[in-house]
Amino acid sequence: MENASRTTQRREESLSRERIIEASIELLDSNGEGGLTFRTLSERLATGAGAIYWHIANKSDLLTAACDSIIARTVDACSTDGLPEESIRALALGIFDTFEAHPWVGSVLTAAPGRLPIVRIVEGLGRQLDVLGVPGKEQWATVSALLNYILGVAGQNAANSLLAKQVGADRSGFLDAVATAWSQLDEGGYPFVRGIAEQLRTHDDRVDFLAGIDIILRGIRR
Repeated sequence: MENASRTTQRREESLSRERIIEASIELLDSNGEGGLTFRTLSERLATGAGAIYWHIANKSDLLTAACDSIIARTVDACSTDGLPEESIRALALGIFDTFEAHPWVGSVLTAAPGRLPIVRIVEGLGRQLDVLGVPGKEQWATVSALLNYILGVAGQNAANSLLAKQVGADRSGFLDAVATAWSQLDEGGYPFVRGIAEQLRTHDDRVDFLAGIDIILRGIRR
């Protein structure tokens, strides 16, 4: 009886919620959302689907749990005792890099508004806005502006990178082609676009992303 109890305990430990989530992240990173099913997860964990359902109700909950695990690590890793502006920049860039490393995170966040992964990000940003002295009646609009910018730009960048990998496109070659096309547009109809064509050719996504964060922060400080 004691041996049977120990065996059951070992099985429960090997099929912990944490292990299921880690295996899910591995599958998502390798094959995207379409590659994560309870069948593929069962095969990865060498167990039955029923054992997984004991910990996770459905695929939606599984995706949210995997996303939350990634976001929690990001928020924790980006925690700093520096100035609030530095903390916001660190968290924003951490999320940007997380989306690049795990392209599926963006779509999962979009599909789970108001749930814990988003709450973690809002709390991380909001605490710094408190330190900056943003008035209470302006905090929702301010944190929303930051959140939407971060998720929007980071998500689009991750989607672009994923598409480039899928079609085997070279980033520099693609940008060069687009910049050349822009520079040849009608000068009377598209003077602004022609003017920034060379900037497009050589721009750095991370640098531009942080420049946008700094623009928002300058507006907050005014």
